[in-house]
Amino acid sequence: MKVLVTGGVRSGKSRHAEELLRGYDDVTYVAPGPTTAEDPDPDWAARVAAHQDRRPAGWTTLETRDLVRGLGGSGPALVDCLGTWLTATIDAAGAWDLPSERVHELVGVQLEATAAALAGAAGPVVLVTNEVGLGVVPEHRSGRLFRDLLGTVNQRLAQGCDEVHLVVAGRVLAL
Repeated sequence: MKVLVTGGVRSGKSRHAEELLRGYDDVTYVAPGPTTAEDPDPDWAARVAAHQDRRPAGWTTLETRDLVRGLGGSGPALVDCLGTWLTATIDAAGAWDLPSERVHELVGVQLEATAAALAGAAGPVVLVTNEVGLGVVPEHRSGRLFRDLLGTVNQRLAQGCDEVHLVVAGRVLAL
């Protein structure tokens, strides 16, 4: 089972993703956010802690931007969320000010590696992402860059999934 769960902010998509893997005790929860041990972010740490508090005790949290590593285990994985992965990836590369084509190239290399890891994942995988096609994205260069890149990420990884679920106001629609 490979599922892409998408929806807007506070739509209930993370809870839905957790429910899809509720019967498993050995889930790796991949938190691909902006933090590293050398550069902690208190808001991100609070988000990860809130998710840990509601998950089963047997789930392991892996904070990494390396989605290939996160998907490389032998058990189930939940990646939450691709939007934070994308912004953290662009930040880590110092790429917000690069020409858009160059940023697309940098992200594209990591996206293809992630798609290959998804295809080879041994256990169930649930990917959580924001649906930018319906979302409000600021009309400036970085907003457009984020929207366009996340749309590409969502479409590419959806190709490797068995199902795509749209979550709106806690309601789930299987697409």
